[in-house]
Amino acid sequence: MSDAIAEARRALDTGDVPVAAIIVDAAGNRIAVGRNERELTHDPTAHAEIVAIRAAAEQAGTWHLENTTLVVTLEPCTMCAGAILQARIPRVVFGAWDEKAGAVGSVYDVLRDRRLPHRVEVIAGVREQECSRLLTDFFEARR
Repeated sequence: MSDAIAEARRALDTGDVPVAAIIVDAAGNRIAVGRNERELTHDPTAHAEIVAIRAAAEQAGTWHLENTTLVVTLEPCTMCAGAILQARIPRVVFGAWDEKAGAVGSVYDVLRDRRLPHRVEVIAGVREQECSRLLTDFFEARR
């Protein structure tokens, strides 16, 4: 999570919301990183998780990202949760809860929905206060 928090701070350079995701392999080696890039790229789908998943799939040469873990500073939204399922990522670790748009337990629980063919192990609230503070400070500065 330390690496994800450091990457999230880098998103501030582009005016993007400070959220970052890192994908690691089974040995804990970083294989991809993504930061929010919606402002930078003018792409509404450029959430940190999507950017990281695209980079990991390209690096791996496959869209099957089994035996990986996605670490992200903010609870994924429904779009990102869907991408996580499609990529077959088996584990997600996140920091701050997203009480407005979260899809991993707060508003929805897409990753563990028994009606879907794939379910994901979720580890929530890792360094939650630090991840939340990044977001709070960002939005307070914009007001």
